[in-house]
Amino acid sequence: MNAKRRSLSVIPYSALAFLTTLANAPLSAEDWPQFRGPNRDGISSETGLWNTIQSDDPKLVWMAEGVGNGYASVSVLKDRLYTTGNTQNGQVLSCVSLKDGKVLWSQPISESSPKHGYPGSRTTPTIDGDRLYAVSSDGAIVCLNAMSGKPIWRRDFDEWGGKMMSGWGFSESPLVDDKVVVCTPGGRKGMLVALDKMTGREVWASKSSSSATSSKGENKESKDGAGYASIVISNGGGVKQYVQLVGRGVIGVRASDGEVLWHYDRVANTTANIPSVVVDGDTVFCSTGYNTGSALLKLTAAGDKKVSMEEVYFLDAKTLQNKHGGMVLVNGHIYCGHGNGLGLPICVEMKTGKIAWGPERGVGSGESSVTYADGHIVFRFQNGKVAIVKANPEKFELVRSFDPAFQQKESWSYPVIADGRLYLREQNNVMCYQLR
Repeated sequence: MNAKRRSLSVIPYSALAFLTTLANAPLSAEDWPQFRGPNRDGISSETGLWNTIQSDDPKLVWMAEGVGNGYASVSVLKDRLYTTGNTQNGQVLSCVSLKDGKVLWSQPISESSPKHGYPGSRTTPTIDGDRLYAVSSDGAIVCLNAMSGKPIWRRDFDEWGGKMMSGWGFSESPLVDDKVVVCTPGGRKGMLVALDKMTGREVWASKSSSSATSSKGENKESKDGAGYASIVISNGGGVKQYVQLVGRGVIGVRASDGEVLWHYDRVANTTANIPSVVVDGDTVFCSTGYNTGSALLKLTAAGDKKVSMEEVYFLDAKTLQNKHGGMVLVNGHIYCGHGNGLGLPICVEMKTGKIAWGPERGVGSGESSVTYADGHIVFRFQNGKVAIVKANPEKFELVRSFDPAFQQKESWSYPVIADGRLYLREQNNVMCYQLR
């Protein structure tokens, strides 16, 4: 960390007495410690959430103000919530009290508010014990103390020739896996990198996919650089690997040393590859918008800790394209928004690619982001509307929809469910609704 970076300081707050010990705190089923939940799949294990929504909208408990502008989601551990946003002090990571929604502290993770299309933060902080990890939209990974916000270490993506496939800012939420934190600079010196989570020291960097198993139907117009997705873990083919959607498509990177095992480029588009993939055993489901499509991939062992990949099926854009907002897998079926800019609810049997129901119209408008809990899918639409839909592959069942207390610009932040509450990030505000 150079002297210029060290100058970043914590914005003071008066609630020091509120600080509680988070170090090594065990996660419960009610925590949401990173982007898309404990397993990065958009799935909550909570139950008993929807008993009262049949007769009334959920109750707004509090609305936090002052977290800055952006499209990041939130992470939740014990009595605290974390998110990122652009403020007059630059792009910051903020800590919010779950008791009353007060902002306890805000720590700059970028010296100024980064300049790119759709200004604002993207990264959802990852909580690991007493540390936080985040990626600034101008391309750096930072580690902060979760109690105080004090900076611990920082690495700029320029070290690996950091590059995005297009100009809307780095959007990743970093993955903490055992002793490393993994992220996607997107550069020739490091498409993916694994860093010692305690010190930031480089463990390995994946430099090329040229020797990996490729796919048929190569998209020669796809772009170099990082995409807008976040990494997930797979053990497909018996080899632990990190699967990521980048500018040139989906890649599988061996977790032990960073070797690129395979890549699949047919699903890549030339504008923005956004949704994180869905992993299930030896299969990977991927989708992108901008009139591209979706695919199911099968991974098999290829000897000497290598993996081969084959396309099981490909769905064209008219059948299924998820632009952004993510996908959830429940009982063998993918639930997500379909259509470029439409976000229409749809259900697809993952094994076969058969459309179970949808796309459904008239619920909300614009792209939709999804989270699953207690037998239901929460669809949050770009116009702010929230729809609660039963996770039933037989038919589309809308249980209830409601408009949140506050809506501004594009409501792209993913909904979060933790400890019986629904959290909706909306630019400078976070809304907390009681479910249970």
